[in-house]
Amino acid sequence: MTKFSFGGSSLSSLALSRRTVLAGGAAVAGLMAAPNIVRAADSLKVGVYGGYFKDSFDKHVFPEFTKATGIQVESVAEPTGEAWLVQLEQAARANIAPADVSMMSQVAMLKGMGAKLWTPLDLAKMPNAAAVLPHLINKYPDGKVAGIGAVSWYITLVSNTKTFPEAPASWAELWDPKHKDQLGLMALVSNSFLLEVTAATFFGGTKHLDSEAGQLECFKKLSELKPNVKLWYRDEAQFEAALKSGEVPMGEYYHDVTGLAVADGHPVRSTFPKEGGINDSGSWAVSRASKKADPAHVFIDYMCQPSIQALLSRKVGTAPTIDRKKTDLTDKEFAAVSSDIPPIVPRYDLYQAKSDWLNQKWTELIVG
Repeated sequence: MTKFSFGGSSLSSLALSRRTVLAGGAAVAGLMAAPNIVRAADSLKVGVYGGYFKDSFDKHVFPEFTKATGIQVESVAEPTGEAWLVQLEQAARANIAPADVSMMSQVAMLKGMGAKLWTPLDLAKMPNAAAVLPHLINKYPDGKVAGIGAVSWYITLVSNTKTFPEAPASWAELWDPKHKDQLGLMALVSNSFLLEVTAATFFGGTKHLDSEAGQLECFKKLSELKPNVKLWYRDEAQFEAALKSGEVPMGEYYHDVTGLAVADGHPVRSTFPKEGGINDSGSWAVSRASKKADPAHVFIDYMCQPSIQALLSRKVGTAPTIDRKKTDLTDKEFAAVSSDIPPIVPRYDLYQAKSDWLNQKWTELIVG
């Protein structure tokens, strides 16, 4: 299940009101003046994931953007997964854009790049984008920019504090034989990112996954923790409940949602291991069929502002796509969504290029 489907967790569905309380309801500051190239009558269709996520943007983000620029936003509820990519590709062939700007998962982003679906972006028109972290910039092989980091979030090592009074320090804890039948891990190779965790923990980093031999080494090492796994989960709420009760007292889960459980008084914690949390993300991309390239650039540039990135952290619970020092987030606010420990960045390229093979090996060696 992709993280953008916030409704997949019982806590996530309530996240908006709770995050508002936790963050103290900070106001947006330093809104950008509208460039001359954009007329007040301009409008823009922006695709974001439905449910809580779209509600948050409709309430906290899009109205402020319109105030600052005069550009009206029509928000479009995207389906999760790659269904939206298919719709955009089919529409583009008919020269139609269901949305001008869309928030895309990284695998969908790469597949769209392969189909040359995205209009190249001009960084000169988006000065705020210069602050976006380099690994959150998507580039075509010729160096042109296809996408800009929209939001990011973390998967971390979570544990029940009653079962484990001491916080684990490393992802290697998952392999410790003392944790037999205690772990809850995500059920898919493409959303658990456990190959990357294995490479970062035991083989010096995710570059070990560059070769098939390295991938097989990671599969072999990962298979060693199978006796410790009690639950391979697809349903976030199932693991969340088991973690809180102590039935499955350790595993991988979303940092922000775990923080909400802590705030509700449940005996759980989220730990950024020394190897880093898993930093997943989504990117803004502009359909090649869109006739709104200028306002689209204004929108993406607006979203890269430090004040807006801080707003998203406070209201939506996402991690900043820029250096935290550029924002006014307090240590507590930043810790609620992110970490200064360098992250493990998923190898999205592998899930695009070798999806069938990876899924086959995952079934044979890990969850079969």
